[in-house]
Order: sequence, then C-alpha cells, then structure tokens
Amino acid sequence: MRLNKYIAQSGLTSRRKADELIENGNVKVNGRVVTELGIDVQPDDTVEVNGSRISIERRMVYYMLNKPVGYVTTLSDEKDRPIVTDLLTDVSERVFPVGRLDVGTSGLLLMTNDGDLANKLMHPSHEIYKTYRAEVSGFLSDERINRLRKGVDIGGFITSPAKVKVVRQGKSHCTVEIQICEGKYRQVRRMFKAVGSRVLALQRVAEGELYLGRLMEGHYRKLTPEEVTYLKNL
Repeated sequence: MRLNKYIAQSGLTSRRKADELIENGNVKVNGRVVTELGIDVQPDDTVEVNGSRISIERRMVYYMLNKPVGYVTTLSDEKDRPIVTDLLTDVSERVFPVGRLDVGTSGLLLMTNDGDLANKLMHPSHEIYKTYRAEVSGFLSDERINRLRKGVDIGGFITSPAKVKVVRQGKSHCTVEIQICEGKYRQVRRMFKAVGSRVLALQRVAEGELYLGRLMEGHYRKLTPEEVTYLKNL
C-alpha cells in the first residue's frame, strides 16, 4: 500500500495532507525518515507520524457537524483557539474535517476518518456545490447579482458561475443564498467584496444534497448509510 494512503486510512488526515507530512520529513517507516512520495509499505512495517506510531483503523465513521463561529478546522492551532474536534466529545475514533470553514463562518462541516473519501471530496475535479446563507451589507442590485452569477475576479482567480438567490432585501443589508463549486480561501467573502458588498455573517447550509437542517450549532450527528453512499458515488 502507498504510504500516503496508509496514513489516510489510519484516520490521521487526508491523503493530500499525508503527502505534505511526508515531504516535510514528519514520517518514519521502520525508524527511518521517508521524504519521497510514492513509497510502498507492508502490513508488518512500523509507521510513525510526528513521533507517534499509527495503524490502519478498520471502522470508518462519518459525521456532520454544525460548526460555530470561533472554531478552527485545523487539528492544532498556534493561537490556541478552539478546534472543531473539541466538539466531538463522544467520538472515540480520530476524525478530521473534510475541507475547511474559516474561523468566522459557521455551518455544515463533514468529519471522518476515511482519508480516501476525504481526498476525493476535496479534489478540484469534483464539482460539489456548497450552499451558503450570507448576511450582506448594502443593497444588492441586479447588476451585482448578475456579476456573481457569471463569475468575478477575487484576486488572480475568476470564479465559476454561481447560483445566487436573494432571500430578503433590506435598505442597509440583505440575506442571500449562494451556491459555489470551488473552495478557495474565504471565497464567498471575497466574491461579495468584489461586487462592493461586505459579508456580515456567513453559514454553510448544504454540501451537495446533504443539508444542515435543524442540527443545532455546536452539535453533530452520524451520517445515514444513504448519505455515506451518496458521497461515495459522487
């Protein structure tokens, strides 16, 4: 088995992040630091990441979390901010977030120890629409909405066409539902900034056909077998 796949299946992180760990010299196989990608490991090999031995977890678990504002989606934080795994108080498996939500954004976040599925869902080739509800400053004119729908420049990157629906329009701010298929850093906030608006609050409410629904902020639930099958078949 490839080393990056072994690390991913251990539940430590995704395969993409496993590649970074290998390249940075954080991985040992049988006591020797390995930095070359594509290396194979055998079932009886000893694999260590950051000094801790890992092994493949056979039981894969899948959760949906309603992330609150203020939590980060990394597994450690140099600023000592709360991390999303702190919220999964009765989950014994080592799980990690699929993708990210910035610290100021709340809402749907998938958590799993299935590195292969996480890698698949985060790969740019998989155009999975993510739906956000945004509170936005100012009046959102038809011209601004059409620009968002066609794609805007967020700093060296032109976004793909977005689906945009104004839920409530006020004089000083409005509520907007926006669907995007990319996952650039702070993308939704940068898109609205590009058309002259500022995001006041942002929540992810759906990923593909998985919906946050009535899941309370800070709470989580297991995905149903049907939801897991849906993700694997994407």
